[in-house]
Amino acid sequence: MTATAALTAQNTQGVYGIQETPSNFVQKQIDACIEDIGVDVLKTGMLASAQTVMVVANAIKEHKVPISVVDPVMVATSGAQLLPEKAVKTLVQELLPVTTILTPNIPEANLMLRKADKDPVEIRNVEDLKRLASEIQALGPKFVLLKGGHLPLTNDYQVARTEEDKKIVANILFGGDSVDVIEFPFQKSQNLHGTGCSLASALACNLALGLDLVQAVLAASRYVDAGIKTAVKLGYGQGPINHFHSLQVQPFPPGGFIDYLLDRYDVQPSWFEYTHHEFVERMGDGTLPPEAFKFYMIQDYLYLTHFARANALAGYKSKHIDDIAGAAQIVLHINNEMQLHIKECKDFGLTQEMMDKYEESQACTAYSRYVLDIGQSEDWLALQISLLPCLLGYGMIARRLKELQRTNPPKTPNRYVTWINNYVAADYTEAVKKGCALVEKHAFKQSPTRIEELVKIFIHATKMETGFWTMASLAERRSASSTRTDAPSRQ
Repeated sequence: MTATAALTAQNTQGVYGIQETPSNFVQKQIDACIEDIGVDVLKTGMLASAQTVMVVANAIKEHKVPISVVDPVMVATSGAQLLPEKAVKTLVQELLPVTTILTPNIPEANLMLRKADKDPVEIRNVEDLKRLASEIQALGPKFVLLKGGHLPLTNDYQVARTEEDKKIVANILFGGDSVDVIEFPFQKSQNLHGTGCSLASALACNLALGLDLVQAVLAASRYVDAGIKTAVKLGYGQGPINHFHSLQVQPFPPGGFIDYLLDRYDVQPSWFEYTHHEFVERMGDGTLPPEAFKFYMIQDYLYLTHFARANALAGYKSKHIDDIAGAAQIVLHINNEMQLHIKECKDFGLTQEMMDKYEESQACTAYSRYVLDIGQSEDWLALQISLLPCLLGYGMIARRLKELQRTNPPKTPNRYVTWINNYVAADYTEAVKKGCALVEKHAFKQSPTRIEELVKIFIHATKMETGFWTMASLAERRSASSTRTDAPSRQ
């Protein structure tokens, strides 16, 4: 939640104007937020006036805010004055005593010392940084995180005098009885706009998540360090750091991976080619030559054995009993599907013994071994994705062809209606539902990079499925030179 203390007109080159929010309205914003939602950590930014500083200090006390992170925003990275000097004294006298952790940079720390009628500290080395942090902590805050970015250090912790000597940036966390030096390699960069605000905000968020103070400071410092490293240059002055370097946001909601997958521009062409292949369309209107269908059924029977092996492997690679049981159920369904295959093939003069003697076509071998290779070399989810085009596609194809039988019935009985009915049956529909649920449960936990890798696996497996249809379509052209159906086929 945010209470806006002031608006700025600024870019990477400077601040062109500041419009203060009336302090009584800032008070209303704070009260409205805290009285309704509550607050675990409060973090301040540019407070703009002495009156607003008082409002914030009073709010911390009145609402008993448990943790306050105060970033004494006085001077912008560009050099613009953001807090009137008359307000600095109010900040020192009223806000620091109710502050959990103060996050000044070196110029801000010395300015506060002057307003407290103390001598500023000349920084020559890391020990001087510690002394400055100690002097500021004595003004009231429980802890001080002194940011050392304005004066990078050499490898022996002296203030660097040349660009070549700048090796270390040291932040000092001082708590009276404890002092920690958090150091990072110095980065020469033109993208440092907002580093102090970002550090304080990251620190506040980490404290709200329950990290202890040292862990929260370390994590916040790493966040800003990575933000500088990955920044993209914007504007002509001091560009901003990259605040989104670690953001892991999926482009789909929980349970929406498969819909997202099938809607992708790079998936749609191969998916359409697979689900609307000439072989499929001719099954739907009943014009597919029996020899082509028979060859497909033989090869599909051989493929299903490897499909079962892959699902058994998925069960082995699973670590949760529900996933193992789900894989076992799919294997049992495949066994049932194979029995339907055998029964249907009898109508074409084929027995199980005869089909067992046939050799796999190259398309069948390529597809099945690709799936098994994914299972051996990748994780459980990748294996499931490689199996998904078969599991999902057959159901979608069969539903579309089933509807076609109703809306545009063939002139003669369709001999392939049994195949269509097998894949719209309740048991297959349930298998698809369970398989998809397993994939959805795990897909949302993946990184965006991993999702892209899985999409590539899906596309490749889909193209393998298309090759399976093409293989069967070519059987008609080869039938004249093929061997007898009761002998092994050398395809």
